[in-house]
Amino acid sequence: MNTSIDTLINNTADTELKNIAEKVKQQKRISDEEGIILFEKASLGFAGALANFIRERMHGNTTYFNRNFHIEPTNVCVFSCKFCSYSRLYAHKEEGWELSIDQMVDIVKTYDGKPITEVHIVGGVHPKMNMEYFIELMQKIKVHRPSLHVKAFTAVELDYMFRKAKLTPEEGMKRLHDAGLDSLPGGGAEIFAPEIREQISADKVDADGWLRIHEVAHSLGMHSNATMLYGHIEKYEHRIDHMSRLRTLQDKTGGFNTFIPLKFRNHDNEMSYVPESTITEDMRLYAIARIYLDNFPHLKAYWPMLGRENAQLSLAFGVNDIDGTIDDSTKIYSMAGSEEQTPAMSTEELVTLIKQVKRRPVERDTLYNIVTDFSEVDFAKPDPQLN
Repeated sequence: MNTSIDTLINNTADTELKNIAEKVKQQKRISDEEGIILFEKASLGFAGALANFIRERMHGNTTYFNRNFHIEPTNVCVFSCKFCSYSRLYAHKEEGWELSIDQMVDIVKTYDGKPITEVHIVGGVHPKMNMEYFIELMQKIKVHRPSLHVKAFTAVELDYMFRKAKLTPEEGMKRLHDAGLDSLPGGGAEIFAPEIREQISADKVDADGWLRIHEVAHSLGMHSNATMLYGHIEKYEHRIDHMSRLRTLQDKTGGFNTFIPLKFRNHDNEMSYVPESTITEDMRLYAIARIYLDNFPHLKAYWPMLGRENAQLSLAFGVNDIDGTIDDSTKIYSMAGSEEQTPAMSTEELVTLIKQVKRRPVERDTLYNIVTDFSEVDFAKPDPQLN
C-alpha cells in the first residue's frame, strides 16, 4: 500500500470520498455520516490506502505483539448469546468445564521462568464463580508472580459480579483493582445498537452498562480494550454507531488502548444460518475502523480468529498489532470454527510472520511499553528465552 495520499486524492472522482481523504490528510476527524459513506462507497484499495497512511503516520512500520497466555475459568454461562459457540448454559453444565483456583494457579506456574508478561482471564459467567472467588484467584497469582499483568473479565462478567455482590461498578472495580486486576479486555461489547443487541444477546449488560464499567476502570487509572462483533445481522450504521460511542468515551477518558474488530463465526451456534463476511469485507472493516477511530492509538487483529495469513494482510489495512503468542489452548474462537484450531505461536513464528510483510516486529507489554525490538534479532542464534 504505497499510494501517496495526494495521489489518492487526485485520482478520486467521487467528491464525498475526496473530501474524506482530504480530512485524513489534514488529520481532521470524519463524521458518522462520512463513516457510513466509506462503507457504502469506498473500494478496498481506497479505504486501505487511507488506513495505511494513518497507520504509518502513527506507528511507521512497527507492528506490536506481546507474550501472553489465556486462562478460561469456565465455559458454563448463565447467558445465552445466539452467536456463541463456546459457552454451555448452567442448566447443561455437564457439557462444560470449571477450573478450580488451584488449577488456574497451576497454569500460571507452568510459565515460571518464561518471559511472559500478561495473563488474559475471561470465560463464561458462572453463578458460583463470584467476586470473592476471583479476588482470591488474583491475589494468589500476584503472590506467585507479582510482575505478571492481569488483564481479566469482560464487562459482562463484571456486571454480573457487581450485581450479585450488590456493589456499584465504582465499588466493585475498586475492590478488584486493589486485589490485582490491572486492566480490562474488550469483550462483551458485541454491537451496542439496542435493536441488534436485543436479537443476539438480549439478556446481558447493555451498551450503557458496558461503557460505564470501562469508564469506571479508566477513572481508577486502568486501561482497557474495546471490541466489536461484526459480520452478522448488523448494518453499516450499527457499526458506526458502535464506534461512535467508543470514540466519545475515549475523548472523555483516554483510557482505551486498542480497538479489536471480532469477526462473527457461524459454526455450531444459533446463528449458523448467517453467512460469514468475506476477507474483502474484513479488510475494509479494519481500514474504516482505523480511519474513523482517530483517538484510538492502536488497532489490533486477533490472529487466531482471522488466521495467520489474513492477519498478515491486515497489516496493510491499518492494523499495527496482532495480539500475542497466546501460548495455550484458548477455545473461544476455535469452537466457533475460526481459522486457527490450535492457536499458539512461538515468538520466532510471530516475528517471522511480521517480517514477511516488511513490518518491524516489536514485543510490547500490555500498556504498549516496548520490551524487545525484534527487527534485528537473528533466530539462527539460539536463545532459550525467545520461545
